[in-house]
Amino acid sequence: MEPLKERVKELLEKGEIGGFLGYRGDLPYLFTRAEELDGLAVSPRRYPLPQILAKLQGLYPEGRFGLLVRGCDERSLIELIKNNKIQSERVVPLGVACDQELAERCGCERPYPTEVLLGEKVEGKEGWELLERLEAMDEEERFRFWMSQFAKCIKCYGCRNICPQCFCDTCALEEEDLIAGGTIPPEMPAFHLVRAFHMAGRCVDCGLCEEACPAGIPLRTLYKEVRRAVKDLFGYEPGLSVEEKEPFGYLGDGRYEVPERLK
Repeated sequence: MEPLKERVKELLEKGEIGGFLGYRGDLPYLFTRAEELDGLAVSPRRYPLPQILAKLQGLYPEGRFGLLVRGCDERSLIELIKNNKIQSERVVPLGVACDQELAERCGCERPYPTEVLLGEKVEGKEGWELLERLEAMDEEERFRFWMSQFAKCIKCYGCRNICPQCFCDTCALEEEDLIAGGTIPPEMPAFHLVRAFHMAGRCVDCGLCEEACPAGIPLRTLYKEVRRAVKDLFGYEPGLSVEEKEPFGYLGDGRYEVPERLK
Protein backbone atom coordinates (compact mmCIF):
# COMPACT_ATOMS: atom_id res chain seq x y z
CA MET A 1 0.00 0.00 0.00
CA GLU A 2 2.89 2.37 0.64
CA PRO A 3 3.55 3.39 -3.00
CA LEU A 4 -0.12 4.31 -3.38
CA LYS A 5 -0.30 6.18 -0.08
CA GLU A 6 2.90 8.10 -0.81
CA ARG A 7 1.71 9.15 -4.25
CA VAL A 8 -1.69 10.29 -2.95
CA LYS A 9 -0.01 12.17 -0.09
CA GLU A 10 2.26 13.94 -2.57
CA LEU A 11 -0.65 14.96 -4.79
CA LEU A 12 -2.65 16.26 -1.84
CA GLU A 13 0.21 18.20 -0.26
CA LYS A 14 1.17 19.82 -3.57
CA GLY A 15 -2.44 20.83 -4.13
CA GLU A 16 -2.60 18.94 -7.43
CA ILE A 17 -5.82 17.26 -6.33
CA GLY A 18 -8.52 18.30 -3.89
CA GLY A 19 -9.26 14.72 -2.87
CA PHE A 20 -8.60 11.09 -3.68
CA LEU A 21 -11.49 8.70 -4.29
CA GLY A 22 -10.57 5.23 -3.08
CA TYR A 23 -11.56 2.85 -0.30
CA ARG A 24 -11.54 3.08 3.47
CA GLY A 25 -12.26 -0.43 4.68
CA ASP A 26 -14.74 -1.92 2.24
CA LEU A 27 -16.48 1.33 1.30
CA PRO A 28 -15.71 4.19 -1.10
CA TYR A 29 -14.22 7.23 0.60
CA LEU A 30 -12.98 10.64 -0.50
CA PHE A 31 -9.63 11.35 1.19
CA THR A 32 -9.00 15.09 1.42
CA ARG A 33 -6.18 15.24 4.00
CA ALA A 34 -2.86 13.42 4.12
CA GLU A 35 -3.40 12.38 7.74
CA GLU A 36 -6.43 10.32 6.67
CA LEU A 37 -4.37 8.04 4.44
CA ASP A 38 -3.67 5.45 7.13
CA GLY A 39 -7.21 4.29 6.39
CA LEU A 40 -6.65 3.95 2.63
CA ALA A 41 -7.23 0.35 1.56
CA VAL A 42 -7.65 -1.73 -1.58
CA SER A 43 -10.76 -3.71 -0.80
CA PRO A 44 -11.78 -6.91 -2.61
CA ARG A 45 -15.25 -5.36 -2.59
CA ARG A 46 -15.96 -3.30 -5.70
CA TYR A 47 -18.03 -0.19 -6.33
CA PRO A 48 -18.42 1.93 -9.49
CA LEU A 49 -15.83 4.54 -8.48
CA PRO A 50 -15.80 6.28 -11.91
CA GLN A 51 -19.57 6.78 -11.63
CA ILE A 52 -19.07 8.35 -8.19
CA LEU A 53 -16.31 10.54 -9.63
CA ALA A 54 -18.67 11.81 -12.34
CA LYS A 55 -21.04 12.98 -9.61
CA LEU A 56 -18.17 14.64 -7.71
CA GLN A 57 -17.08 16.54 -10.80
CA GLY A 58 -20.66 17.73 -11.21
CA LEU A 59 -20.81 18.92 -7.61
CA TYR A 60 -17.39 20.62 -7.75
CA PRO A 61 -17.02 22.08 -11.27
CA GLU A 62 -13.50 23.35 -10.58
CA GLY A 63 -12.34 20.36 -8.54
CA ARG A 64 -9.62 17.93 -9.57
CA PHE A 65 -9.59 14.48 -8.02
CA GLY A 66 -7.39 11.42 -7.84
CA LEU A 67 -9.04 8.08 -8.51
CA LEU A 68 -8.13 4.52 -7.62
CA VAL A 69 -8.50 2.45 -10.80
CA ARG A 70 -8.48 -1.28 -11.28
CA GLY A 71 -8.66 -2.64 -14.83
CA CYS A 72 -12.45 -2.47 -14.91
CA ASP A 73 -12.42 1.04 -13.40
CA GLU A 74 -10.04 2.26 -16.10
CA ARG A 75 -12.29 0.86 -18.84
CA SER A 76 -15.30 2.56 -17.25
CA LEU A 77 -13.38 5.81 -16.91
CA ILE A 78 -12.45 5.76 -20.59
CA GLU A 79 -16.08 5.33 -21.68
CA LEU A 80 -17.32 8.05 -19.31
CA ILE A 81 -14.71 10.46 -20.69
CA LYS A 82 -15.75 9.66 -24.25
CA ASN A 83 -19.39 10.28 -23.36
CA ASN A 84 -18.58 13.64 -21.75
CA LYS A 85 -19.53 12.52 -18.24
CA ILE A 86 -16.01 13.03 -16.85
CA GLN A 87 -13.48 15.71 -17.78
CA SER A 88 -10.15 13.94 -18.24
CA GLU A 89 -8.07 16.98 -17.24
CA ARG A 90 -9.72 16.94 -13.83
CA VAL A 91 -8.90 13.35 -12.87
CA VAL A 92 -5.60 11.71 -11.86
CA PRO A 93 -5.99 7.91 -12.11
CA LEU A 94 -3.70 5.75 -9.96
CA GLY A 95 -3.58 2.14 -11.08
CA VAL A 96 -3.96 -0.94 -8.90
CA ALA A 97 -3.62 -4.47 -10.27
CA CYS A 98 -6.00 -7.11 -8.93
CA ASP A 99 -4.52 -10.25 -7.41
CA GLN A 100 -5.06 -13.67 -8.99
CA GLU A 101 -7.84 -14.66 -6.59
CA LEU A 102 -9.92 -11.58 -7.35
CA ALA A 103 -9.23 -11.83 -11.09
CA GLU A 104 -10.49 -15.42 -11.16
CA ARG A 105 -13.50 -14.67 -8.96
CA CYS A 106 -14.50 -11.81 -11.25
CA GLY A 107 -13.72 -13.68 -14.46
CA CYS A 108 -11.80 -10.63 -15.64
CA GLU A 109 -9.91 -10.83 -18.93
CA ARG A 110 -7.67 -7.85 -18.12
CA PRO A 111 -7.43 -7.46 -14.32
CA TYR A 112 -5.07 -4.50 -14.35
CA PRO A 113 -4.99 -0.93 -15.73
CA THR A 114 -2.54 0.37 -18.32
CA GLU A 115 -0.20 1.85 -15.70
CA VAL A 116 0.17 -0.04 -12.43
CA LEU A 117 1.31 1.78 -9.30
CA LEU A 118 0.42 -0.98 -6.83
CA GLY A 119 0.40 -4.76 -7.29
CA GLU A 120 1.57 -6.98 -10.14
CA LYS A 121 -0.16 -7.89 -13.39
CA VAL A 122 -1.65 -11.39 -13.30
CA GLU A 123 -3.22 -13.67 -15.89
CA GLY A 124 -6.80 -12.83 -16.77
CA LYS A 125 -9.71 -15.26 -16.94
CA GLU A 126 -12.03 -15.15 -19.93
CA GLY A 127 -15.25 -16.31 -18.27
CA TRP A 128 -17.03 -17.53 -21.42
CA GLU A 129 -18.11 -20.91 -19.97
CA LEU A 130 -21.85 -20.25 -19.66
CA LEU A 131 -22.04 -18.53 -23.04
CA GLU A 132 -20.34 -21.51 -24.67
CA ARG A 133 -22.82 -23.90 -23.02
CA LEU A 134 -25.71 -21.76 -24.25
CA GLU A 135 -24.35 -21.71 -27.78
CA ALA A 136 -24.31 -25.51 -27.74
CA MET A 137 -28.09 -25.49 -27.14
CA ASP A 138 -30.68 -25.21 -29.88
CA GLU A 139 -32.72 -21.98 -30.15
CA GLU A 140 -35.69 -23.35 -28.21
CA GLU A 141 -33.50 -24.47 -25.30
CA ARG A 142 -31.75 -21.09 -25.19
CA PHE A 143 -35.08 -19.28 -25.25
CA ARG A 144 -36.40 -21.37 -22.36
CA PHE A 145 -33.20 -20.76 -20.40
CA TRP A 146 -33.36 -16.98 -20.70
CA MET A 147 -37.09 -16.77 -20.07
CA SER A 148 -36.65 -18.81 -16.88
CA GLN A 149 -33.89 -16.42 -15.81
CA PHE A 150 -35.87 -13.27 -16.62
CA ALA A 151 -38.84 -14.69 -14.68
CA LYS A 152 -36.75 -14.37 -11.49
CA CYS A 153 -36.39 -10.60 -11.88
CA ILE A 154 -37.91 -8.49 -9.09
CA LYS A 155 -37.35 -5.23 -10.99
CA CYS A 156 -35.16 -3.74 -8.26
CA TYR A 157 -33.09 -1.80 -10.83
CA GLY A 158 -29.93 -2.96 -9.05
CA CYS A 159 -28.27 -3.80 -12.37
CA ARG A 160 -28.97 -0.31 -13.72
CA ASN A 161 -28.12 1.58 -10.54
CA ILE A 162 -24.71 -0.07 -10.02
CA CYS A 163 -23.68 0.12 -13.68
CA PRO A 164 -20.96 2.73 -14.37
CA GLN A 165 -22.19 3.01 -17.95
CA CYS A 166 -25.84 3.80 -17.13
CA PHE A 167 -25.78 7.58 -17.30
CA CYS A 168 -28.80 8.64 -19.36
CA ASP A 169 -30.74 11.63 -18.01
CA THR A 170 -33.97 9.72 -18.54
CA CYS A 171 -34.09 5.94 -18.40
CA ALA A 172 -35.87 3.90 -21.06
CA LEU A 173 -36.58 1.24 -18.43
CA GLU A 174 -38.96 3.69 -16.77
CA GLU A 175 -40.83 4.59 -19.96
CA GLU A 176 -44.38 3.24 -19.79
CA ASP A 177 -44.60 2.76 -23.55
CA LEU A 178 -41.62 0.38 -23.39
CA ILE A 179 -41.89 -1.19 -19.94
CA ALA A 180 -45.29 -1.31 -18.23
CA GLY A 181 -45.17 -0.24 -14.60
CA GLY A 182 -46.39 -2.21 -11.61
CA THR A 183 -45.59 -5.70 -12.89
CA ILE A 184 -43.15 -8.18 -11.31
CA PRO A 185 -41.46 -9.82 -13.00
CA PRO A 186 -41.33 -7.05 -15.62
CA GLU A 187 -42.53 -7.78 -19.12
CA MET A 188 -40.41 -10.55 -20.58
CA PRO A 189 -38.10 -10.27 -22.35
CA ALA A 190 -38.50 -6.53 -23.01
CA PHE A 191 -36.98 -5.18 -19.77
CA HIS A 192 -33.69 -7.06 -20.03
CA LEU A 193 -33.38 -6.84 -23.80
CA VAL A 194 -33.90 -3.06 -23.79
CA ARG A 195 -31.07 -2.76 -21.27
CA ALA A 196 -28.89 -5.18 -23.25
CA PHE A 197 -29.34 -3.07 -26.40
CA HIS A 198 -28.30 0.02 -24.45
CA MET A 199 -25.16 -1.79 -23.24
CA ALA A 200 -24.02 -2.58 -26.78
CA GLY A 201 -20.97 -0.42 -27.40
CA ARG A 202 -20.81 0.61 -23.72
CA CYS A 203 -20.44 -2.46 -21.49
CA VAL A 204 -16.91 -2.82 -20.11
CA ASP A 205 -17.56 -6.26 -18.59
CA CYS A 206 -16.98 -5.18 -15.00
CA GLY A 207 -19.58 -7.66 -13.71
CA LEU A 208 -21.07 -5.32 -11.10
CA CYS A 209 -24.58 -5.87 -12.49
CA GLU A 210 -24.41 -9.59 -11.83
CA GLU A 211 -22.92 -9.07 -8.37
CA ALA A 212 -25.77 -6.69 -7.51
CA CYS A 213 -28.59 -8.93 -8.78
CA PRO A 214 -30.42 -10.49 -5.80
CA ALA A 215 -32.08 -13.02 -8.11
CA GLY A 216 -28.81 -14.42 -9.48
CA ILE A 217 -29.61 -13.74 -13.14
CA PRO A 218 -26.45 -14.24 -15.29
CA LEU A 219 -26.63 -10.71 -16.70
CA ARG A 220 -22.95 -10.58 -17.54
CA THR A 221 -23.35 -13.45 -20.00
CA LEU A 222 -26.16 -11.56 -21.75
CA TYR A 223 -23.99 -8.46 -22.08
CA LYS A 224 -20.98 -10.48 -23.18
CA GLU A 225 -23.07 -11.58 -26.15
CA VAL A 226 -23.89 -8.01 -27.21
CA ARG A 227 -20.26 -6.95 -26.60
CA ARG A 228 -19.11 -9.72 -28.90
CA ALA A 229 -21.65 -8.76 -31.56
CA VAL A 230 -20.34 -5.17 -31.58
CA LYS A 231 -16.76 -6.42 -31.78
CA ASP A 232 -17.55 -8.82 -34.63
CA LEU A 233 -19.57 -6.28 -36.60
CA PHE A 234 -17.54 -3.12 -36.03
CA GLY A 235 -14.18 -4.26 -34.65
CA TYR A 236 -14.85 -2.16 -31.56
CA GLU A 237 -14.31 -3.02 -27.90
CA PRO A 238 -15.42 -0.55 -25.20
CA GLY A 239 -12.95 0.82 -22.69
CA LEU A 240 -9.72 0.46 -24.63
CA SER A 241 -9.07 3.93 -26.02
CA VAL A 242 -10.31 7.46 -25.34
CA GLU A 243 -9.61 8.38 -28.97
CA GLU A 244 -11.62 5.55 -30.54
CA LYS A 245 -15.22 6.59 -31.03
CA GLU A 246 -17.90 3.96 -30.45
CA PRO A 247 -19.74 2.87 -33.64
CA PHE A 248 -23.13 4.14 -32.45
CA GLY A 249 -21.56 7.54 -31.86
CA TYR A 250 -21.34 7.96 -35.64
CA LEU A 251 -25.07 7.61 -36.23
CA GLY A 252 -26.30 10.43 -38.41
CA ASP A 253 -22.97 12.09 -39.27
CA GLY A 254 -22.19 9.91 -42.29
CA ARG A 255 -18.54 9.34 -41.35
CA TYR A 256 -18.57 5.71 -40.24
CA GLU A 257 -17.21 3.29 -42.81
CA VAL A 258 -18.23 -0.35 -42.76
CA PRO A 259 -15.13 -2.59 -42.41
CA GLU A 260 -14.08 -4.24 -45.67
CA ARG A 261 -14.67 -7.74 -44.26
CA LEU A 262 -18.35 -6.87 -43.74
CA LYS A 263 -19.03 -5.44 -47.19
